[in-house]
Amino acid sequence: MKVFPWLSVVTFAPLIGAAVLAVMPRGRDALYRWVALVASVLTFVVALGMLGAYDEGVRGFQLIERATWVESLNLRYSMGLDGISLFMVLLTAFLMPLAILASWKIDRSVRYFMIAMLVLETAMVGSFLALDLLLFFVFFEALLFPMYLIIGGWGGERRIYAALKFFLFTMAGSAFLLVAILFLYFRSDPNTFDLVELQGLALPAVTARWLFLAFFVAFAVKVPLFPLHTWLPDAHTEAPTAGSVILAAVLLKIGAYGLIRFNLTLFPDASRYFRVFVMVLAVIGIVYGALLALSQRDIKRLVAYSSVSHLGFVVLGIFAFTAEGMTGGVIQMVNHGLSTGAMFLLVGMLYERTHTRDMDALGGLGTVTPVLAGFLLVVALSSLALPGLNGFVGEFLVFVGSFPVHQALTVVATTGVVLSAVYLLWSFQRIMHGPPRENVRHPDLSLREYAILVPIVAAIVFIGVYPKPLLERIEPSVVETADIVRQTGDGTVLGQEAP
Repeated sequence: MKVFPWLSVVTFAPLIGAAVLAVMPRGRDALYRWVALVASVLTFVVALGMLGAYDEGVRGFQLIERATWVESLNLRYSMGLDGISLFMVLLTAFLMPLAILASWKIDRSVRYFMIAMLVLETAMVGSFLALDLLLFFVFFEALLFPMYLIIGGWGGERRIYAALKFFLFTMAGSAFLLVAILFLYFRSDPNTFDLVELQGLALPAVTARWLFLAFFVAFAVKVPLFPLHTWLPDAHTEAPTAGSVILAAVLLKIGAYGLIRFNLTLFPDASRYFRVFVMVLAVIGIVYGALLALSQRDIKRLVAYSSVSHLGFVVLGIFAFTAEGMTGGVIQMVNHGLSTGAMFLLVGMLYERTHTRDMDALGGLGTVTPVLAGFLLVVALSSLALPGLNGFVGEFLVFVGSFPVHQALTVVATTGVVLSAVYLLWSFQRIMHGPPRENVRHPDLSLREYAILVPIVAAIVFIGVYPKPLLERIEPSVVETADIVRQTGDGTVLGQEAP
């Protein structure tokens, strides 16, 4: 009996929606929006079916789909799913319909905007599912162009500068990645881009370290990890609301996912060699991003710098090489996507009402938009890792997993939690409390905005109260990856005595 191709369908369903939009007649803006929304909702339904078909008790990849791409070069279409990629795909499919709803009022080149969003979704989902390195690179590069168009075509006043900066940073990192992928292909015998087959490839230590750095630079730009983060605040600030949401919630996670999927599994010895170096960069990013967030007047730039800080926790957990730390890092990827995605949505809603993001020009909005203020408070508390909300689960596991590995770095990283509470609560106070800065009664949330925010807040509370469904699906894949990277050349495991 042939298994339903869940992975191909969830990957290419948005692209089919984009193709439908491309052939539709002109001047049907309202219909374009509905077609894009239906395509993204159907993709989420398929993702839920994929979740139902996934067996949480099995290590390794599931629902694998393979086909020969170019036989003479041994190129394959190879897709697979494990507990790590599972929730990245679900996060993408969950947030895209909400991002499209948030773009409902865009009235310029609506068809092309919706096409760019759906093509971007296909590229992101494909990046999380590809098991062939060349196929992954195709998806990894494909997401660059629609995001470039979204920022440059529908962004703010400095959108061209921000889009070019995003494009150049990403392309520069991808150049190193392509060279490393081609080196692995020609070094393998027989030549292959297959991730599973390349995991056992024997490489000299120095060669493995250079290849690790080539992959690392490409993914560190995407995370972004200090000091390769400078493109992010400009991209976030100038992007339209939906672009900021997808950029923060999903696209950045492809960098962290790449570190787990490729750096740790292909170059375990080099990963151990650079372990402390990467952890130091992560902790610098945590503190540096939080301090920069404290100094911002533009609420959108504040959220952008908070992403730099929070993604540092993800990388810290990943390079702890412990099951707790890596599980926390993966869950924190999901949590950050929900919390920061919701934060950008709320900032967009505030901007639609006040036409400013300057916190000095805001104030007292809680008296005229109390429901919006309530949602903003919940999301802010989620971002600062209040117990009972999703952010606490991820950060707690990261600290538990990283403290036995490097106590000093973990202690320094905890200052990021304190600083995040300061800048998030301080910004909330400036925006929502005090006397109103203007005598205008802004409308509170509309039905469309409720439809956007309620599902995200429900997910935030659910994960914070009952994270078990995520943990029991993520942990087997994380343990397998941790075992690979902790295995030394003599067969012993880091942290254990030799038998």
